[in-house]
Order: sequence, then C-alpha cells, then structure tokens
Amino acid sequence: MEAGEVRYEVQGPQALLTIDRPKARNALSPGVVRELMAALERAESDAAVRVVVLTGAGEKVFCAGGDLGTLAGDEGFLATHEGRRSYGKLLARFQELRKPTVARVNGHALAGGLGLVLACDLAVAVEGADLGTPEIDVGLFPMMMMALLQRHLGRKRALELVLTGDRLPAREALALGLLNRVVPAPELDAAVGALAGKLAGKSQAVLALGRRAFFTAEDLPLPAALEYLSSQLSLNVLADDAGEGILAFLEKRPPKWKDR
Repeated sequence: MEAGEVRYEVQGPQALLTIDRPKARNALSPGVVRELMAALERAESDAAVRVVVLTGAGEKVFCAGGDLGTLAGDEGFLATHEGRRSYGKLLARFQELRKPTVARVNGHALAGGLGLVLACDLAVAVEGADLGTPEIDVGLFPMMMMALLQRHLGRKRALELVLTGDRLPAREALALGLLNRVVPAPELDAAVGALAGKLAGKSQAVLALGRRAFFTAEDLPLPAALEYLSSQLSLNVLADDAGEGILAFLEKRPPKWKDR
C-alpha cells in the first residue's frame, strides 16, 4: 500500500484505489485528480490486476466533489482552466480503461464525487449514502459530470437533480439506475468483493472489447450502432477466448481463459 491523497493497494486480482482525504470529505483536489489518473495507468499496466475498485476513506463520505478551496487556482486563468479539464479527462479515462471498474460507495457521493460513481462500470453503495449534485446551492453548475448524468437518467429527472441540488437516498438512486446494489454497511466489502470476483473471472480480452463497444455504440444513431456492433462481433468471434469459451461450454467444463 502506498500513502498519498490516493492510496493504491492490490488485493488479489483487484486494485483498490482509495481517496484518502477524510478531513476534507475526500474532496477532489488537483492532487487527487492527478493521483487517480496515475493509479488508473498503474492498474492498466499491471497484468495481475483484473478489476479496479474505487472508494473513499472513512465510513461517511465516498467523495464530496470538487475542493472549493482550490477552485479559483493561482496559476492564471488558462492554466486553471486546463486544471479543471483534468477532471473531465479523468472521467473519460475510467471508460477508456481496458479493465472493468467498480465504485465502492462507502458514503455520500456528491457533485464531482457522483461523477466518479457514474464513470465506474458498476457501483455498490451503503444504505444511508446520499447521491446528488448540490453545486447550484453555491452558485455553480455540475458541468462535466452532467455529461454522464445525462447518459444515466432521462431529461426530466436529470434536470431536476441539477436544477434543485436535491440529494437522492441510495435506495432511490438504485431505482433510477445510478447504482447496482445497496447494502447495509457491514455487507459492503462482501458485496463489492463478490461483484469484483465475477468480473475478474471473465476473459479480460473480451471484457475490454465489449466495454469499448458499449461506450462507442452509446453515442451512435441506431443504424450506425448496429453496423458498428456487427463488426465488433466479428472481431469477438475471432478471439482465442471465444473459441475456448464455446469449447468449454460444449465439453461442460469451466473455460481456461488466455485473455486474448
């Protein structure tokens, strides 16, 4: 385990990334954004890591969003703007990653913190956690994470969240499709571990191909999406692991993935 604003720890097949600023409600400082980006690169390059789990330190807050104390910046307007763009690049990097990601939502996920939850493939939250976009209450708007919120919710519900700043209890967020599981706090690690274990047991090559196809097709018109996905299926069929998976099914045995 390594110390810093983001702790990186390998636990079996998973890399656990922990935002470690509990006194600041695990807020997203420029350092946190940089360290999260570096941690994703590290996990990507480690062949032993098959799934990435993101969480926050403590038991109350996953991430409270941007650190308002660093919002103005002191390096000039253009440099500060580039720094803000880094958060958007981080959200995109989660989706570009070749490995699946799970958010371990140990507490409230607000503003940019909710953006991190939405950027992860799957999310498990504790009961009692709130999710929301309260930026409007301090005269701001959730600009970059709104791109992900729009892809998760219908227009009316997304607009209600960003315009009012209201918080959603975890169970309501689950019903809206922002989360995959909501569990009591004592069951959080077991639920995340079970989900991460399932992902780690799949062909990493096929997961990478499928995730890229999912996110690419999401922004295409239906005819173009179907045409694109047919080409991706042809690639998938040619993968070594597709042949192994089909053979294992016919032979009624577990597949032995080669991850290629």
